[in-house]
Formats: sequence, structure tokens, C-alpha cells
Amino acid sequence: MIQQPRLDRGQAFPIYIMMVAGLLFLALAFFAVGKAAALRNDSQGAADAAALAAAQQARDDFGTGFYASLPANTLDIFLGAPFAPPCFEAERLAGANEADMTYCKPSFGYLRDLIKVKVEGRDPVDSPVLPGSEDKYAKAKATALIEFRCPNPKVIDADSNGVMDLFIFTCRNGKVIEIAPGSPPPWESVSTTLFDVRLVDQ
Repeated sequence: MIQQPRLDRGQAFPIYIMMVAGLLFLALAFFAVGKAAALRNDSQGAADAAALAAAQQARDDFGTGFYASLPANTLDIFLGAPFAPPCFEAERLAGANEADMTYCKPSFGYLRDLIKVKVEGRDPVDSPVLPGSEDKYAKAKATALIEFRCPNPKVIDADSNGVMDLFIFTCRNGKVIEIAPGSPPPWESVSTTLFDVRLVDQ
């Protein structure tokens, strides 16, 4: 019986090592891609939460201006709306989700506001197979819409003295809200009906 030379066995070992090294590299690469995707998802979640938090805070702050505008029947409540507290709230929510807010800006429109927020995650990708990844952080952005959904209220001057006694809002969701400027309801009880807050693509 003829035995196989030992030289052939020795030549197979380096090939085996190269195959193992290649598989290890691929595994690390897949892990890096997966980590980057996970960090991106986390940052997007932080951006969404921050934008919604800012929009909800802004809606909460609309009460004084909204009620003040009712006697004049202008409802011009969006102009000059206070946006410093909403952006502080966005920053707080971003931090709670392990991200840093890098941008927060409102834009005004007719009966609607947009708040755009950008965040950057705090954890780097930091993969040994991706050069420079130790300084790469996931970034994301989100836009929240605040929309007045009860336009064109019915105005009642009960005493015919030129003073508006009652505003009746019929909203797009079918709800009806009656507001007397002299004794308006608590803002928190009507704000979520008067204003819709949601994320939008921008």
C-alpha cells in the first residue's frame, strides 16, 4: 500500500488557515454592518421621540395665544409661537434615548407648524474591520407636524353687542368644541382635539 506524502498534508494547512481567516473577517464585517444598522435605528428612534416631544410641548404652549386671539377672531396663533421650551424638550428626549440633539428648528405655515430635529447617537460603530469607525456616529433626523384641525369656527354674538360670546369648532375628526372667550376650558382638555401632532416625511 502506497502512503500519501506528508508534504501534501502540510500544503493544505495554510489554505485552511486562510479560509478560517476569511470567514472570521466576513463575520466581523457582518457584525459591523449589523451594529451600524442597529445604531442607526436607535438614532432614528431618538430623533422621532425628540421631534414629537417638541411638537407636543409647543402645542401645550399654544393655549395663552390661542385664547387671546379668540376675541379678535384672528386665530393667528402660530406667528411668534414660543419654541425655546419645545426645543429644550426635544433635547431632553434625545438624551433619554442616548443621543445628542444637534438641530431643532420650527417653520411656520398657515394653520400648521413643522419642527425639524436632528440627532447624533453617542455610541460609535467602532469596528476593527472598518477603518475610522471609532469616530463614526449614527445620525438621524425627524420632522413633526402640528396642524390645527378645527378651522372656520362658528361665532355667536348672543347679545348683538359686537362681543363674541361663543366659538363653536367643528373639527375634522368629527368632534365639536365650544369655547367661550370669557371662561375658556382648561387648555389640556381641548388642545389634543384642536391640534393634531404627528411625524411626517420631510
